[in-house]
Amino acid sequence: MHFIKDEEFIRGNPPMTKEEVRILSICKMNLQKNYKVLDVGAGTGSISIQCSKICSEGKVIAIEKDEDAIEIMQENKNKFNCTNLELIKGEALDVMNNIEDEFDAIFIGGSGGNIEDIISGYGNKLKENGVMVLNFITISNLYRAMEFLNKIGYKTECTQVAVSKLKGKSGMLIANNPIFILVANKK
Repeated sequence: MHFIKDEEFIRGNPPMTKEEVRILSICKMNLQKNYKVLDVGAGTGSISIQCSKICSEGKVIAIEKDEDAIEIMQENKNKFNCTNLELIKGEALDVMNNIEDEFDAIFIGGSGGNIEDIISGYGNKLKENGVMVLNFITISNLYRAMEFLNKIGYKTECTQVAVSKLKGKSGMLIANNPIFILVANKK
């Protein structure tokens, strides 16, 4: 399987899930080629694009509220020929009722501070035994999500990933933000 490298994506100012975190997060979804996947808070679409390539016989829906991010995602969609990727512009909670699909996997990369409502609402669109993968930078948001998911009956596990890369002639290590990858299995 070919995983897309960071430098292959068209970039801009909106945030992008970095390569190592993207690969681990997608692996945690256990995707199959016919899966339906939802990406909430898709940013520049790096997760959506990669899922689209893996789920070549399935469907991917990406929700993003930022206009700049949507434009970059559309450019990446075209670049990687992702014909099974649908982009939806809007706040996750505002567009939720317009999405009638049921999903095998859901990725949540952004919540705009409404994590419990997003988990609850979109969790109703997750198939039984489906998986929800969430990425967090802050411990407080991780805790809120984990506590809520456990309360509503999901089985959770969390991994913290810290990636540093060598830069310059001297080989100085430059760290990316540590990221928490929360996996929630619907029982």
